[in-house]
Amino acid sequence: MTDELKLKVAEAFSQGDIGRSIARIDPKCMDELNLKDGDIIEIEGNKITTATVVESKSDVSLGILRIDSYLRKNAGTSIGEEVTIRPATIKEAKKVKLAPVDQEIAIQGNLNSVFLNRTVNKGDIIITGVRKQQPKTSSMMFDDLINQMMSNMASIGEIKLAVVNTKPLGPVKITENTQIEMETKPVDPSKFEGVENLIDVSYEDIGGLKNEVKKIREMVEIPLKRPELFKQLGISAPKGVLLHGPPGTGKTLLAKAVANETNAHFIVINGPEIMSKYVGGSEEQLRELFEEAEENSPSIIFIDELDAIAPKREEVSGDVERRTVAQLLTLMDGLKSRGEVVVIGATNRPDAIDAALRRPGRFDREIEIGVPDKEERKEILEVHTRHMPLDDDVNLDELTEVTHGFVGADLEALCKEAAMRVLRRILPEIQTDKEVPQEVLEKMVLHKKDFKNALKEIQPSALREVLVQIPDVNWDDVGGLDDAKQELKEAIEWPLKNPEKFKEFGINPPKGVLLTGVPGTGKTLLAKAVANESDANFISVKGPELLSKWVGDSEKGIREVFRKARQTAPTVIFFDEIDAIASTRGYSAGDSGVTQRVVNQLLTEMDGMEELHDISVIAATNRKDIIDPALLRPGRFDRHVEVGLPDEESRESIFKVHTKNMPLSDDVDIHTLAKEAEGFVGADIEAVCREAVMLTLRKNLEANIVHMSEFEEAMKKVKPTKDSELVSYN
Repeated sequence: MTDELKLKVAEAFSQGDIGRSIARIDPKCMDELNLKDGDIIEIEGNKITTATVVESKSDVSLGILRIDSYLRKNAGTSIGEEVTIRPATIKEAKKVKLAPVDQEIAIQGNLNSVFLNRTVNKGDIIITGVRKQQPKTSSMMFDDLINQMMSNMASIGEIKLAVVNTKPLGPVKITENTQIEMETKPVDPSKFEGVENLIDVSYEDIGGLKNEVKKIREMVEIPLKRPELFKQLGISAPKGVLLHGPPGTGKTLLAKAVANETNAHFIVINGPEIMSKYVGGSEEQLRELFEEAEENSPSIIFIDELDAIAPKREEVSGDVERRTVAQLLTLMDGLKSRGEVVVIGATNRPDAIDAALRRPGRFDREIEIGVPDKEERKEILEVHTRHMPLDDDVNLDELTEVTHGFVGADLEALCKEAAMRVLRRILPEIQTDKEVPQEVLEKMVLHKKDFKNALKEIQPSALREVLVQIPDVNWDDVGGLDDAKQELKEAIEWPLKNPEKFKEFGINPPKGVLLTGVPGTGKTLLAKAVANESDANFISVKGPELLSKWVGDSEKGIREVFRKARQTAPTVIFFDEIDAIASTRGYSAGDSGVTQRVVNQLLTEMDGMEELHDISVIAATNRKDIIDPALLRPGRFDRHVEVGLPDEESRESIFKVHTKNMPLSDDVDIHTLAKEAEGFVGADIEAVCREAVMLTLRKNLEANIVHMSEFEEAMKKVKPTKDSELVSYN
């Protein structure tokens, strides 16, 4: 047994630990210090703070201490540094003075119940209102204590507070007898001795991006904190990192977190801000910022929207941009050494940046921040719902299943929209000139239905231009067509919902499905149903709208559709009337070869060098005979599904679908109607039902029931779409 240990600091164990003053260490260290779950320890870095210790069975013999960003700041340390821990001697607090740090706020009520059993130290930053969900520890009694304490704290919402003073000084525990004094005016925590600036963004505030955080820490933290390691190896430290990826994935957030966690001098350059109307003004501003960084090293320079100030010089017409790019090149890797200054650039258009910047010595490493996968989406949702009062029926796993293609910013917007729905619900109970009653505040809980309704409002930002609102169509709304339904389920639903089965049998799922058949048989309806049933993103492309009068624009449109589909997979792409853009090459002589180039682009996208993962393509046409044969081979449109004329049984199913919400007379015989509708397709049957209602209303606008006679009259009026020439094409 020993009095104290030196441990290396690591990030918090999970989102459930953040804001709870929990420190996790391995069982071996617990034994050495004679500690058990729920004991209080002192953590000494540049400052001293206290935390509740919990055993971490996942870190056996690693010698690490897992604490969140608030505890790291309170202890004056950061990830990777060593701290000393020891059992704490805690006195009972006679008086504790607290103050908000973000904004002026007045807290009413019994504060002792809110902060009961909390251990605090002068200069600490504490947070209230964290969620009650907590990963189970080895001690059930300790779980109950923590959850009870956090339940009390949650009752006043999320507030960051600074511990201004304690009596007696040193680590103290708040009890029922403690006098708590709360100031209303915010304080600046940096005025306390040894307190750093208040943490703004930490690594725990970034959901997903585990690999990206690891890479950027290697590139930025180690060169700034341990430059001697690179000298020992005889190499120069990396000088620049380029973060690129779709908007909203967390590039700027990651740069902020790095700056806060390294305690480095941080300079932000928002691309367009440095552009000047005077000759040489932009370059001078750049030089001044780099000089400031060198004087205050170690420093991080963050250039947001890098493409705005460093576009490709051969593609810009103005001299200002060319000179600015040249100045940035010389500052980043000129004759003069930069010292301990790391440059981080962020852009969602990496191909628009000058090629000279994208070489070793300038931006040494490029890190792609992509669209998050299922596990990463759950982490992001945990971050954004960390301080939200969630009802027990809210299941984050279910939310991650239905948010394909959502980036971090979209998920944040989803949580905000769900919270706004709760606010709208309780607004009628609030009087603007009076304080909000406690019982109303306690009603502000987010339910599953709030998130479900919010999902209807929020779309994935990467798909805003091409995403269509999927109609509420399911398999039950499609009458008949059982064979076509089964083929689509096998080709689209199975690969998206059960990909492991295809891996198990060592085959690739079908790439595409071509729906053929005469007009009105339900090809587009089937595509809508499969998009809805497969829980995937849905991109609808109307064939002719891709064609452009500008050379290369039509092919670019095809590339853009597939690029967005890859970003937001799993995705179903639906080409309606594909014969308009994919007719046989050489078939049309008067279109300047645009159709041939579009077909070539479509061929390479569907089965070229770049593989399609979790992307299914559906196309519909009633002129299969004019589609280019290369598209019809296996590997592109693997399955050809004939949506033929409905038989009597299918026609009866279609009649039932279209009359299910219609007030029918007892004399209406669906079976007889289906028998008489020989040659009618689904669209014709829908027209018959609509016409029967119109005839009923024409005779009597006050009518409330449809008779068989109106259906028979409508059958005579509506002619079947069936056309011998069209049938022969298919």
